[in-house]
Amino acid sequence: MTYRALYLTNTPEFSVRVAELEDLPEGDVELRIDHSTLNYKDALALCNKSPIVRTWPMVAGIDATGVVESSTHPDFQAGDAVVLNGWGLGETRWGGLAQRTRAPGDWLVKLPASLTPRDAAAIGTAGYTAALCVLALQRHGLTPSDGPILVTGATGGVGSIALMLLARAGFEVHALTGKTADHAYLKNLGAATVQDRAELTAPGKALQKERFAGVVDALGSQALVNACAQVKRNGAVAACGLAMGMDFPASVAPFILRGITLYGIDSVYASPARRQSAWARLASGLELNALAGIVHEISLAEAVPAAEKMLAGQLTGRYLVDLNI
Repeated sequence: MTYRALYLTNTPEFSVRVAELEDLPEGDVELRIDHSTLNYKDALALCNKSPIVRTWPMVAGIDATGVVESSTHPDFQAGDAVVLNGWGLGETRWGGLAQRTRAPGDWLVKLPASLTPRDAAAIGTAGYTAALCVLALQRHGLTPSDGPILVTGATGGVGSIALMLLARAGFEVHALTGKTADHAYLKNLGAATVQDRAELTAPGKALQKERFAGVVDALGSQALVNACAQVKRNGAVAACGLAMGMDFPASVAPFILRGITLYGIDSVYASPARRQSAWARLASGLELNALAGIVHEISLAEAVPAAEKMLAGQLTGRYLVDLNI
C-alpha cells in the first residue's frame, strides 16, 4: 500500500516534494494519520534553514494524529484515536506529514474522549508544549491571586494556547508581541493587556520592577533575560522556545535575590505521564470552539509555501494540515 508524504532529500542537494512511498518505519503500532500540523521546527526543516533533519531521507513533521490501524502493543487496539509527537519525529525518525506511519506504542498518547484527532492536530506540539508550561507554573504553586502571567511570542502556536489556558484558569495574562495588527486577536483569546515586544528586547538591568508572578517564554535570548528580571519574588518562568536566539546573557540576581525559578520545558522526550497530564489539561482547559479562530487549514502540497510565511513572521495562530486533501 502506498501513501503520500512530504519527503525531504539531501542528495545531491536539498529538495522537498510530495511523494508516494511504500516503506514504513519500525514500530508495534500502525497509524492512519488524518491530520498533522506545521510547527516552527517543521518550517526550518522544510526551508532548509537549520540542521533540524539528522537522518536522510526524511519524512517531515513533528506531529501526527489519527487512528490505530493495527497494533501488537497491549495498550492500543484498532480504532483508538491517538496523538504522536516528539521522540525525534521529523529529525531522526520519519515524521507525521504523511498518511501512514508506524511507531512504538510507548510513544503514543490515547486521546481524551472529548478530543478528536483533528482537535489534537489543531492543538499540536505547540499546544501540548503550552500545557506543559502552564502545568509547570501551577505545580510551582502559582495561582491567579499571585499576580499576572506574561506570555511572550503570544501570537504563535505556543503563546496563543498558553494564553487561552491561563485566561480560562482565571489568570490575568499579559501578552507580548511584535505584531501591532494582532492586538485584537490576543484580546479575543483572553489577554488583559498587550505589550510591544520591543519593551523586552533591549539589554536592561539585572533586577527590574517586579511585575509578573510567572512567565511562559517562547523567545529566549534577551527577552527571557528581561522577563526573569521582572518576575516577582518566588515566582517562576517556563522557557520553551528560542525564536530570538539560544543565548541567555543573564545575571544570577533574580535567582538568588528574589528566589525565582526557571523551568526548562522539554516537550520532545517528556515522560508518558507528563504527556498524559498535558493532554488531560488541554481537554479540560481549552474552549475547543475557540480553536477555530487560531487555525488555518492547508493541504500537504501547501506546506512549503506556508512554512516560508511562518519563517517570515506572517502567521498568526496555527497551521493544520489535512492529509486527506
